[in-house]
Amino acid sequence: MFGDLSLPALIANVPALLIGFAFHEFAHAWVADRLGDPTPRSQGRLTLNPVAHLDFFGALMALLFRFGWAKPVQINPRYFRVNPVQGRMLVAMAGPLMNLLVAFVTMLVTVFALRAMQDEAWSQGLAEVLWAIILMNLGLGIFNLLPIPPLDGFAILGGLVPARLAVRLYALEQYGMIILALVLFTDVVGRILGPVMRFLANSFYQIAIFFSNPFFGS
Repeated sequence: MFGDLSLPALIANVPALLIGFAFHEFAHAWVADRLGDPTPRSQGRLTLNPVAHLDFFGALMALLFRFGWAKPVQINPRYFRVNPVQGRMLVAMAGPLMNLLVAFVTMLVTVFALRAMQDEAWSQGLAEVLWAIILMNLGLGIFNLLPIPPLDGFAILGGLVPARLAVRLYALEQYGMIILALVLFTDVVGRILGPVMRFLANSFYQIAIFFSNPFFGS
């Protein structure tokens, strides 16, 4: 279940973690702000400064397993200019989708940079950092889409089901950390994340190769 715990891998994962968490939580805060909720801005969460978003245990999990969580962005759906349940769903979707976008853009940068540098002496170190950013953001994005409290996928699910069922679902939030702990201490997450991460990483890589071929040849 553990990822690569070597010192170079852990060092590469630090900037990956800071970028992943900062963009994830900023996306939550930005969407909530655009929907009319002043809470994230008033609490200093509308920023890409990772210090404002870090949760110690969630960051440790991300360093060790490439999936984890940051300090949740507090929102008040009563301020939303849309249906509160739908607004909450949009805010929840923003974080994981931002992670997947960061992973894709970083894959493009990685493929273009490494094909341009070819055998430069420092290209291996750069590749390790860039791949760490890709894998960290894929892990954070996919993990947070799981439909269990307190992850983003749970709020997304609540916005997709009928209102009566959504009320019952939200009643489970008080048991969120217990449910999350049970999931983390089984192999469920690894069995889901591993194949999906490999599929998306390979898909992003093939797309990046396709876009880079006109510049470097096939």
